[in-house]
Amino acid sequence: MALQATTTTFCFSPPSFRSTPPHAFTSKRRLSIKSSSGLSSSPLLSLSQSNLKGRAFTSDGSTTESPSVVCFGEMLIDFVPTTSGLSLAQAPAFKKAPGGAPANVAVGIARLGGSSAFIGKVGEDEFGYMLANILKDNNVNNEGMRFDPGARTALAFVTLTNEGEREFMFYRNPSADMLLEESELDLDLIKKAKIFHYGSISLITEPCKSAHIAAAKAAKEAGVILSYDPNLRLPLWPSADNARDEILSVWDTADIIKISEEEIEFLTKGEDPYDDSVVSKLFHPKLKLLLVTEGPEGCRYYTKDFSGRVHGLKVEVVDTTGAGDAFVAGILSQLACDLSLLQDEERLREALMFANACGALTVKERGAIPALPTKEAVLEALLKAVV
Repeated sequence: MALQATTTTFCFSPPSFRSTPPHAFTSKRRLSIKSSSGLSSSPLLSLSQSNLKGRAFTSDGSTTESPSVVCFGEMLIDFVPTTSGLSLAQAPAFKKAPGGAPANVAVGIARLGGSSAFIGKVGEDEFGYMLANILKDNNVNNEGMRFDPGARTALAFVTLTNEGEREFMFYRNPSADMLLEESELDLDLIKKAKIFHYGSISLITEPCKSAHIAAAKAAKEAGVILSYDPNLRLPLWPSADNARDEILSVWDTADIIKISEEEIEFLTKGEDPYDDSVVSKLFHPKLKLLLVTEGPEGCRYYTKDFSGRVHGLKVEVVDTTGAGDAFVAGILSQLACDLSLLQDEERLREALMFANACGALTVKERGAIPALPTKEAVLEALLKAVV
């Protein structure tokens, strides 16, 4: 179910309390962690094939102002089992849900009242049309979307454990998202953004890899902030070593990086993701913000000047798909309003509290995009948490 988002930009104002972080410890070689308890535990718009001219999507309702956050990469259909704890073969039925990490982030930002766009490729098929409709219905600028007449929209079947954790089986050999070419990029859309967000799946194969690198280069040269969430999906890569090498190949160009504990362990070849000295190895000299998500425990944050932890909301977990993307949408929606948050620890912590709540609410429903919260739902959850 797609929810209608407002078109005005929204910046989070916290509930009537402030969490005061304890004093920081400084070290030349180790990043010191500070901890605070913070928080305790419409119908789709029509899109006919006549609207498609070549490979580009022609929008009849494009916004006049440039989107603040442009998300690049894959958009696909997740098939989520209606019953948890069963294998794919045993699942009695599946719920069709739009997904793909960069697209999730774009919709998440729009749901929160922000301004976003998606650049990527889908098949010129019914699923591709459906995904374009969903972006448009959620006020995401989809003018950078392309349609491939010779490849299908990617599909992913998801296995859910009883705790809501998931495993994926992908159908994309090749899927349309892998075939985006550099010549198909909407560079004007990218250059006018405040933040350009991407993952690593678009680095797996050509020609999409070259398109990814060209898009990020254009954004960087235009002074746009680069946001990177590796979003490791190991079964999609030729090998673990190849995945590690390619993910790290674009690491030093990013201004903001969000990673999980599991991704730290993978990228450092088994080192302790809770050790600050391990995390510090991933903090490159030009990085403005490194975020480590810890699921229900919240997140850690690292900058050149300060670091700390913000605890998350405790909720009943149904499906963790899209939780990290909702978190990214939450923090990017705040940074798009005011990049000076990166230099103000207290305000950054408040923005991360908001982002944690975005992630927590998303796990309460099945699927990624259908579960992404509105700003009103997030603020209500935060207020309830402190009452």
